[in-house]
Amino acid sequence: MEYVDVAVIGGGQSGLAAAHALLREGLRPVVLEASGTAAGSWPRYYDSLTLFSPARYSSLPGMPFPGDPDRYPHRDEVAAHLTAYAARLATDLRTGHRVTAVRRDDADFEIELADADALAARAVVAASGTFGRPHRPALPGLDGFTGTVLHAAEYRRPAPFAGQRVVVAGAGNSAVQIAAELATVARVTLASRAPVKFARQKIAGRDLHFWLRHTGLNIAPLGGLLRRPPTQLVIDDGRYRASLAQSAPDRRPVFTGIDNAKVCWADGTREEADTIVLATGYRPDLPYLAGLGDALDAAGHPRHRGGASATVPGLAFAGLEWQRSLSSNSLRGVGRDAARIARHLAAHLRSR
Repeated sequence: MEYVDVAVIGGGQSGLAAAHALLREGLRPVVLEASGTAAGSWPRYYDSLTLFSPARYSSLPGMPFPGDPDRYPHRDEVAAHLTAYAARLATDLRTGHRVTAVRRDDADFEIELADADALAARAVVAASGTFGRPHRPALPGLDGFTGTVLHAAEYRRPAPFAGQRVVVAGAGNSAVQIAAELATVARVTLASRAPVKFARQKIAGRDLHFWLRHTGLNIAPLGGLLRRPPTQLVIDDGRYRASLAQSAPDRRPVFTGIDNAKVCWADGTREEADTIVLATGYRPDLPYLAGLGDALDAAGHPRHRGGASATVPGLAFAGLEWQRSLSSNSLRGVGRDAARIARHLAAHLRSR
């Protein structure tokens, strides 16, 4: 069996940042990526997606985004940037290697792969993100809806929904962006438990992320206190607030029930809908850790302290939402957390 220093599971932004940090600690990571390219989930997001942080704040460690640093890069630019980053990274990156299970083997780990021989590793970084585990909440009557239900992970572009009656469930950035885009071709309602809360993209001529960085709010170590942010804020340059003000889409409280294809609203009205889009977020995609005892809680969330496993020595996580700060699962923040877990794993391995 091949023996490696550290197995990094996932070759997206979190896995690449982790590999970079581990190399700086003198370790030799092997990055295991299930897909055919090291670009994470970015190629699978909806076509119009752009970052809401400028290029200058959206780079992985050691490689700035090319071009105008104040622009907001498109989905395809991010995917290309990650691919270029992986090509420059002096590490063993293996695409088409899907991890199916991680088990303890005395002080080490055994990594089982779907289409390759197993590996042994001294340490493991779980950096497989969340895109593979879309959250589908139990909304009232949703299971009985006879129209089409899809998650935002499956949405690509508005054209297939032209002329439809569409309900988008959610109140975050993706929900509002998808709803506003669909409203250009369909009649759309944004259904959310609370009104949408906006944050201005620019304040006094500076992008919001400038102020977050200079106040330290984007790096505040709050991950141990909050698994999810207390309030979802939609970062807006004014377009989305204007769209909602013009009822394109309109916004209503979440439906109270569904009768076949009819959506039942809180005011007692009922109307037929063609499609419900669940823009309801994601959860950590870590099924391969189920064999590590209490590495995960009953809901599948990792038990960790700042990214270091609280229960399994030698295991760490990268790219978790609110791992340590509000930017932990973003391009602009994952590098800081990766450096921290790399130091932790290096110290752990030296102590063995």
